[in-house]
Amino acid sequence: MFKKDKSVRNLRKRAAGRMSTMLRYSLVSVVAATSTFTLAELQSETVLQHTHAAQSSKSKLASSNAHERTEQSASKVDGEAHRKTLPYKKPVTLHLVGDSTMSDKPLLSYPERGWGQLLPEFMSPNLTIKNHAANGRSTKRFVDEGRWQVLLSELSEGDFVVIQFGHNDQKQSDPARYADPQNAYPAYLNQFVRDVDAKGASVIIASSICRRHFSEDGVLKRTLLTYADAAKKVAAQSNVPFIPMNALTCDFLAQEGEPKSNHYFIKVPADLYTRYPDGKTDDTHLNVVGAAKMAQIFVRALKATAHPLADYVYRDTL
Repeated sequence: MFKKDKSVRNLRKRAAGRMSTMLRYSLVSVVAATSTFTLAELQSETVLQHTHAAQSSKSKLASSNAHERTEQSASKVDGEAHRKTLPYKKPVTLHLVGDSTMSDKPLLSYPERGWGQLLPEFMSPNLTIKNHAANGRSTKRFVDEGRWQVLLSELSEGDFVVIQFGHNDQKQSDPARYADPQNAYPAYLNQFVRDVDAKGASVIIASSICRRHFSEDGVLKRTLLTYADAAKKVAAQSNVPFIPMNALTCDFLAQEGEPKSNHYFIKVPADLYTRYPDGKTDDTHLNVVGAAKMAQIFVRALKATAHPLADYVYRDTL
């Protein structure tokens, strides 16, 4: 009986031991599984974080690149637009040489203007215009006073020179100015052409603008024809451009007629200017409208030629 009970107890102990071992193995498996799951979750989270960071970096890089491309594209467009607005013509200087009908008038309260004074309003702003023309000058006096040498000292290669004399050259009563149309006047013009050419600049000869002189029956008197013809002949012999300002302006005044052509010249009423207490009627010198019209005639004649200076014409109406 005692042996039977002892055997039963031994069986129970062995069964309890196997149960305890199984439980320990089960707990280890659970812990191992849990650790595996936790490690997997951590690894997954780390992978996700790295993936997100990489995608974020790629996104930022792509955004930055896109922004840079946009800025480059905008900069390129702006640059192209800027280049399109820039004048492509080479900056040069146009020198004007002539008498009072071309010269600048500093006293703006008085209505007189020279057509060279209004010429810049028609030309491109990258063309510098220096007006050397002066009141009362002829070809002879312009040289004798040293004005021509001053111009040559300022003249650069590629510049332009427009020469217009005649009004004062024909004054036989004044030896300081008179230059006869057969010899002296063309000789001075030829000298001007040679000097400009030696500087590598371009010369244009223009004949004098027309005086407003009408006969009693309303026919325009063309009083400067011999000088206009001499200027044309010098230009042809020297193979330089010629602008027939005398013919063009005389044709214009003849078409306007005697009464209407008054609008372009000096007509000063009495008791307004101290210098002219009785007023003044001047059929040689221009008011601002006349100067603008003569400048327009020059510009349109210039555009009709193939001369490089025509490229600098900005407009032919104000």
